[in-house]
Amino acid sequence: MLVTARARMMRGTRRLGVALPIENLAKYTQFGWAVASIGLFAGLWELAWALGYANPLLLPPPHIFLSNMSRTLSYFDNSDAIGGTAASSGLVGLLMTCVFTTLRVVTGLALGFVLGVAAGALIHYVTLARNLLTPLILLLAPISPVAWLPVSIFLFGIGNVPAIFLVFITLFFAITLSTVAQLETVPRSYLNVARIMGASERQTFLRVVLPSILPSLFVTLRLNLFAAWMVVLIAEAVGVGSGLGQITSVARSTFNAQLTFFTMGIIGLLGFFFDWSLRQIQARLLWWVAPNGGRR
Repeated sequence: MLVTARARMMRGTRRLGVALPIENLAKYTQFGWAVASIGLFAGLWELAWALGYANPLLLPPPHIFLSNMSRTLSYFDNSDAIGGTAASSGLVGLLMTCVFTTLRVVTGLALGFVLGVAAGALIHYVTLARNLLTPLILLLAPISPVAWLPVSIFLFGIGNVPAIFLVFITLFFAITLSTVAQLETVPRSYLNVARIMGASERQTFLRVVLPSILPSLFVTLRLNLFAAWMVVLIAEAVGVGSGLGQITSVARSTFNAQLTFFTMGIIGLLGFFFDWSLRQIQARLLWWVAPNGGRR
């Protein structure tokens, strides 16, 4: 009862926007370690350049590929469509490029997660679906998402859909198989208590089964997040013709190392922020799960 009361108190303080001091300290400490980690990596890179071990034409350190921002932003320049100076339009173009790539990732992940959970539940509860779909999913799951790129272009043409489809494929099979595995491990005691209390099948699934499997499904989602970023960049370079993947392709074809590492830095920051946002969403939605993986 004390644990339950404490959990309710912590959830209430979060809803009221009151952060506990120890939680603030943990967040600041985590942020400090993140800054230290990135700073150490950048410092070692700069040291390698200073000692002559890093060729500035092939491996330009941060102070070089960040020095000429106006020239780098010109590759994102949309001044003809936006108006204004090339520098300001380049900055706007960079922001819009990041937004478009992020939206493709978010849409693909959302579709893959929702439909993967639905397919896994269908396989678990419906015998006919289990017999028909399980062999097919086990056959298609090992295929690399990159191999689906020609298929997506054949089916959907050039545009946003092939990139979204590749992100969807990256997550769908993993979430489906994870859902099936997690549904089989739901404690029978949970189901028995729900039946004793008169819960219907729908109520049991939404209020007992789904909360039980969601923590593991979020772990699967996070594990496939970075793979989704990888495939969307490939799709943008080939099947979309826009986005950060297209800029990376331009940098490769022009042998522009500064643009390459600048774009890689932007992709890394977006992936880092995306993972952080997903962890915040997980903490908000799965409030009953303790940070160490236990239950409050």
